[in-house]
Amino acid sequence: MPILPPLKPMFDAMNSADMADTNQTIAERRVMMDTMVEQSFTQLQIPQAPLAEERDVQIPVAGGEIALRIYRAAPNGKSKPCHLYFHGGGFWMGTLAQGDSACRAIAHGADCVVVSVDYRLAPEYKFPTAAEDAYAALLWVTEHSAALNIDASKISVGGGSAGGNLAAAVALMARDRSGPKIVSQLLEIPVTDLSSDKLLEFPEEDLTVASGKTQYGGLYLSTSVDASNPYASPLLADDLSNLPPALIMTAEYDPLQPEGEKYAQRLQQAGVEVEYKCWEGQFHGSQALSALIPAEAAEYSAKIIQVLRKYQN
Repeated sequence: MPILPPLKPMFDAMNSADMADTNQTIAERRVMMDTMVEQSFTQLQIPQAPLAEERDVQIPVAGGEIALRIYRAAPNGKSKPCHLYFHGGGFWMGTLAQGDSACRAIAHGADCVVVSVDYRLAPEYKFPTAAEDAYAALLWVTEHSAALNIDASKISVGGGSAGGNLAAAVALMARDRSGPKIVSQLLEIPVTDLSSDKLLEFPEEDLTVASGKTQYGGLYLSTSVDASNPYASPLLADDLSNLPPALIMTAEYDPLQPEGEKYAQRLQQAGVEVEYKCWEGQFHGSQALSALIPAEAAEYSAKIIQVLRKYQN
């Protein structure tokens, strides 16, 4: 179906914009892009009120430390399930603050503790740093579950775009390394194959949408060989059996849609319980634009809450 009318002006502007500026350093570009996200996507969200507990902690990881932001909707009572959340941003940008609304909605709606992970970014930190940081966060949350008042037997993972990639990688790592049990993985508009940079074409609309993988994949990966590593490209894993149940959601006008759907199909073929949904008339990240598409955004959020409650209870 066509792009939803409230989204079309923003989609057209994004699809025609040229973000490249060779005169800027990566750090300068990151500040520019994060500011742009906050002035566009963040401003077009219906704000979620801060929760009873929102606090940052630092945890050790190989070669340094990272921050986690912990969200709890109500003061400590009985132990709660936990959802480990990884923000998007092409592996080279994105902040904890940009995930506040999503994390607050999940913590409140699913009655769980949400832990958002501020993994280290490329190109200063190449693959597999972000994936290893994400897995280290899972280990830390599990090891400190009593102090966090978390039920360590009910931990899920999830995130959007690059964050969806990291959630899938963590699920693979936990299986391969006999790590903590993960009850479900919620992969939103995920990157699943960094070896492919295909365009998404809509001939009937005379429209082509580029993926941008050449840019962010080049920042994240040290060599082209890394793209075949399943912790970078989960779709390329030889074995996808014995993984947690998955919710995979894509958007019709997103170049990542085909690989998200293929990952759902491969998981199903491997015997994994999977629910897949493509949001028609939407583009990459538009699900967050709740002020523009309130009904669709509410339905999207409700699906996440439904799946979390199903596997965390």
